Amino acid sequence: MIINSGSRTDIPAFYSKWFMNRVREGFVMVRNPYYPEQVTRYRLDPAVVDVLAFCTKNPEPMLPYLEELKMFRQFWFVTITPYGKEIEENVPDKTRVMAAFRRLSEAVGKKAVIWRYDPIFVSDQYSVGFHIEAFEKMAEELRGYTRTSVISFIDLYEKTKRNFPEVRAVTAEEQIELTKAFVSIGERYGMTIRTCLENRQLSQYGAVTDGCMTRDVLEEALGITLETPKGPGARPECACILGNDIGMYNTCAHFCKYCYANYDRAVVLRNMRRHDPESPYLIGGPMPGDVIREANQKSWANGQMSLFL
Repeated sequence: MIINSGSRTDIPAFYSKWFMNRVREGFVMVRNPYYPEQVTRYRLDPAVVDVLAFCTKNPEPMLPYLEELKMFRQFWFVTITPYGKEIEENVPDKTRVMAAFRRLSEAVGKKAVIWRYDPIFVSDQYSVGFHIEAFEKMAEELRGYTRTSVISFIDLYEKTKRNFPEVRAVTAEEQIELTKAFVSIGERYGMTIRTCLENRQLSQYGAVTDGCMTRDVLEEALGITLETPKGPGARPECACILGNDIGMYNTCAHFCKYCYANYDRAVVLRNMRRHDPESPYLIGGPMPGDVIREANQKSWANGQMSLFL
């Protein structure tokens, strides 16, 4: 099976010590985000965990632990965008993040590290031309350290509109212009451009539009074949394998204005004060009334090597 850590929070950036304690003890306790009294206990054992999947804006805090994590296959999304502190308040300087990206790629392999340039929004400051120029500069810095860049355009969730009222949707014409430019840049720097839940018609401009963490993507990155059940995607049209997330909403201190995983800044800060690196729970600990179940875990690797290896 696959253990995910990036749909609800940024574990590498803020909770690396906790995560490694969980690996050493061999299990993690995860509360259902909608029914908190329901707790799932996942084994963190390479015998049943085929892939540890991370999504982060800052992999640097996890770098000292990569040798210890070698017992697991790893797959990484690292989000690097050109936005300033007024948009991504606590994201480190992007040159530092790109340096960490390169070190990560050297450790786990360039197939297993994907650069996410998302979400893309357009404004007077962050115009279409600005994005094209910024994307090319970053692509040059990351050339040879990844084979793939995933792009997506901002989704206007209600909480996004509340926290970022000045943002607007990217028009179809802007999406086409950006996709065509990014595909051309990707060709120059050895990167395939994939989209995340975008209009499949963008494929006619050279982007791959069949998902960003699908079974095929993982098999190509890791050199194995997987017999995966269809798990719950972010939305019905999502073909990616996104279940089994061990994170928790309202726990990410990047405080990006476009964030969908934080509902309230005060709640985030309160939750982070309750974080104990020694606890099996990301936030807090056991509570009266908890109903704990063991996750049904088994390896999805069928023992064959992928043709992509």
